[in-house]
Amino acid sequence: MANLFLMFYLSMIMFLFGCMVFVSNRKHLLSVLLSLEFMVLSLFIFFFFYLNFMKFESYFSMFFLTFCVCEGVLGLSILVSMIRTHGNDYFQSFSVLQC
Repeated sequence: MANLFLMFYLSMIMFLFGCMVFVSNRKHLLSVLLSLEFMVLSLFIFFFFYLNFMKFESYFSMFFLTFCVCEGVLGLSILVSMIRTHGNDYFQSFSVLQC
């Protein structure tokens, strides 16, 4: 029982660290995407232990992982598109007003 609460606290601390990295001023899109994936992984750990503690089915975790993979692939495709059009992944190198 104590290990379960330790995992809850650990996943919440991981999520807060991911949020801190996400909102900090970063230059590269890749570091922002990595912090988002870290936050998603901490949420997955939280949901997994919560569902096991409450004796629910674990099918939700499979759906959650499926959507997380889709989100990661979408982020990487945006990163590749940005590198091909602008030559790097700096946020300052492109403008939102350009098409």
